[in-house]
Amino acid sequence: MSRLRFLSVVLLALGLLLGHGPRSGYAQQTDTTAETTIPGLKMPPEQESDVPYVPTPKPVVDRMLELADVDETDVLYDLGSGDGRIVIRAARTHGARGVGIEIDPDLVKKARKNAKEAGVADLVEFRQGDLFEADISEATVVTLYLLPSVNQKLRPILFEQLSPGTPVVSHDFDMGRWAPDRTVDLEGDTVYRWTIPEEIPEDLDE
Repeated sequence: MSRLRFLSVVLLALGLLLGHGPRSGYAQQTDTTAETTIPGLKMPPEQESDVPYVPTPKPVVDRMLELADVDETDVLYDLGSGDGRIVIRAARTHGARGVGIEIDPDLVKKARKNAKEAGVADLVEFRQGDLFEADISEATVVTLYLLPSVNQKLRPILFEQLSPGTPVVSHDFDMGRWAPDRTVDLEGDTVYRWTIPEEIPEDLDE
């Protein structure tokens, strides 16, 4: 088993231990509120723990961008952007502008370096900060690789800040009661896509 796959399994196991329940490729019917530390999430000191940064595999990145129908008119925001690979790939292969939000300053520096080396530094920006405090209202696409509890905590922020019709795409983890439009399995990885609705259903308006 590769180190990347091992770390992915560790994250999934952590989610199960925190009460997220088994995933079968479909959105769960109940929300969970357990919290943990992941790249892009600022936690109180008493709750901090070392959770390794796990980058999204490049084939999964490509599938995420495909599901979001990314093109040169888009502004993609990646929340918890790590080394910047999703934002950079969107710019390099689709001509999209992009913004990465990442709390780890070392990863932000790495992402900026990667963007320069990829020749897309004029199209992308990486901001060091707390994703829960970020202004994402400019986004026409949002991508995520977070845990279920964090996705659900982000959900009302997405509804509040994003325009109806905006696609939201997540690697591996769902949004609780918010059922995805599409779910794609990729040999051990899962990609979910949602669309911000015109009106927020009452059971999701919280």
